[in-house]
Amino acid sequence: MADNNKNNKMSREEAGRMGGEATSRNHDRDFYEEIGRKGGEATAENHDSEFYSEIGQKGGEATSENHDRSFYEEIGEKGGNARNNNNN
Repeated sequence: MADNNKNNKMSREEAGRMGGEATSRNHDRDFYEEIGRKGGEATAENHDSEFYSEIGQKGGEATSENHDRSFYEEIGEKGGNARNNNNN
């Protein structure tokens, strides 16, 4: 059921959710890959290496705050296995 505000209008959050669901029903994986590629290209045109260093640093800090040593061991093992499988 719709979450309506006091004026019986759809909230912005609900409208966004419903719009996203409708978009996902109407488009396939290729559509999302294409818009992701275009977004990445536009970002690369508008930002320099300092931007990417900064967001990488922030992402690394956030990840380390939310995960323990076992997480890093697990992803390291997965990465090593993937690399070994690609070399065979």
